[in-house]
Amino acid sequence: MKLFFLLIFIHSFSVGLDLRDIKNLKNWNLLQDNSVKIESRIYKGFPISKAETVLQHNIEAIADIIKDFDNYPKIFERVTNTLRLGENTVHIILDMPFPFDGRDYIVEYEIIENIDSWMFLFSSQKNKSNPKVDDHVRLPNAAGVWILNKTSDNSTKVTYAWNGELLGSFPDFGLEKAWITQGSEVLAWLDQALSIKQKI
Repeated sequence: MKLFFLLIFIHSFSVGLDLRDIKNLKNWNLLQDNSVKIESRIYKGFPISKAETVLQHNIEAIADIIKDFDNYPKIFERVTNTLRLGENTVHIILDMPFPFDGRDYIVEYEIIENIDSWMFLFSSQKNKSNPKVDDHVRLPNAAGVWILNKTSDNSTKVTYAWNGELLGSFPDFGLEKAWITQGSEVLAWLDQALSIKQKI
């Protein structure tokens, strides 16, 4: 019996935070309620944020953008670089507004495709060899999920949820504003990238 609990303990530290059941969580705190709805709550001891909107784009086109890890710096403006460490393992480096240090994290993606829906899960793999980046704060508990649900041939409900922990010198009083900014920016940049791609 002791071995069983030891294996569960070790497993929990090797796979990272899993947000696949985010849609079943209740008691969210509403941060913003406009075209992009943003909420937050504590989950497994971490501050989780969730942004939702409906984009007027085909679900497959959105999925293609999200799984294009190598081009994240061209899509999401705060991403300065991505380094692929494996087929679905990516080192993501982020810029932060002055005067804060940048952030970086290494995550492994799991992609689940169903009829009329996609899910992109990502979480830190703590047993990986992690290259360090100068003047950046490593986010060892980075995790999140993209959930795409087809609402019509040319519209998709997009849910983006992530661990809002920022660590470093970032002040706690600024976290809610940072989460609102991040959720709004990420979905706006996704929409913009899709619109540009549609015109080509």
